[in-house]
Amino acid sequence: MGSNYMTDPVVFLIDTLFSLYILAVMLRFLLQWTQADFYNPVSQFLVKVTHPPLRVMRRFIPAFGRIDSSSLVLALLLQMLANFAILAVKDLSVGFVALALLSFADLLKMILDIFVYAIFAAAILSWFAPGNYSGASSILYSLTEPLLNVCRRVIPDLGGIDLSPLAALVLLQLAKMMVLPPLHQLIAILG
Repeated sequence: MGSNYMTDPVVFLIDTLFSLYILAVMLRFLLQWTQADFYNPVSQFLVKVTHPPLRVMRRFIPAFGRIDSSSLVLALLLQMLANFAILAVKDLSVGFVALALLSFADLLKMILDIFVYAIFAAAILSWFAPGNYSGASSILYSLTEPLLNVCRRVIPDLGGIDLSPLAALVLLQLAKMMVLPPLHQLIAILG
């Protein structure tokens, strides 16, 4: 049993706990940005879970239009704290700028992943329960429609087959491939 025996479980717990809360903050930000139904049970859950720290932060950090900047700052600070804790457990260190860039890259990847999973879930839901209303389907619709509408404007109507989810998934994957690697290279240079 090496030093990884206790390091890996601790890193797993730190990453899991922080990631779940950061996911809640990012979902709250995205649902507010896309103007999802505030009274939806999923929205209400996210509001109740994230309200205490955001209530304090909103006193100091103003919103810019529909962009809830306090949610973004909270997510970035939490991601930086998680990355710092994980690096400390692994007995590694990086500079502040590299840590901030690493955290920004992690949040960007999370946002892209949220959209990918939401598009998959909405597509599958539309196959098995077309036209049925539920809290989850409403949230998925609110989250994915802005991106899918952009794709629908570009892709011509193909006789009732909607290829916008496929196009959106391709665009999201391209964004991951083109944006994240240069960020990670910059982090390696600064780290």
